[in-house]
Amino acid sequence: MKLALLPLQSIFFPGETVPLHIFEDRYKELIRDCRKEAVTFGIPVYINDSMTFGTEVQLVEIVNTYDDGSMDVTCVARQVFRILSFETQMEGKLYPGGEIQFLDSLNDADKSLKKEVLDKIHELYELMGVPYTLLPLEKFNSYVLVHKMGLSFNQEYELVQLPKESDRLLYMKRHLNSTIAMLSEVNRTKKTIEMNGNFKNFDPLDFEDFNL
Repeated sequence: MKLALLPLQSIFFPGETVPLHIFEDRYKELIRDCRKEAVTFGIPVYINDSMTFGTEVQLVEIVNTYDDGSMDVTCVARQVFRILSFETQMEGKLYPGGEIQFLDSLNDADKSLKKEVLDKIHELYELMGVPYTLLPLEKFNSYVLVHKMGLSFNQEYELVQLPKESDRLLYMKRHLNSTIAMLSEVNRTKKTIEMNGNFKNFDPLDFEDFNL
């Protein structure tokens, strides 16, 4: 199918709220079309000078409109897609578009894997001393906390391409395990440094029977 596109160096995951400041004329036109025709548009991820994957979003609200016509809008992210073709201007429009294909998302993760990932997230936040509210297991999916795990931009881009929930959770689990191990070692090193900075009482050693 063909979709209007607004490329950004940002990654949005299904279900996520997407706040945007719209200031270019071509994208002002896009938002007007979305409001008038109730159409969706796509946000391809611009990464490494290319665009292959992105997320479809739906306009929810125009929050502010300024004197110069620029706008603050909120959208909600829906489905991940792959870009099949790209054109800098859709026919009769200022904004770009292209042919896309939606990825078939498969919710195949079992409760035990979800619980493992939730427990790891809790462990990570405990290590960092960050307040954490436990999520109900039945409401948890891989997209809920993906921006709050310390993933790099490239890692988030790898994650958004995975159509299976089980693969996404396994990816997150591997990242959490390595991050927790690294933080634990940092904390151990910190404690060692603090101990070495304290005054110590040394027991006198008896060298009477010492031979070199």
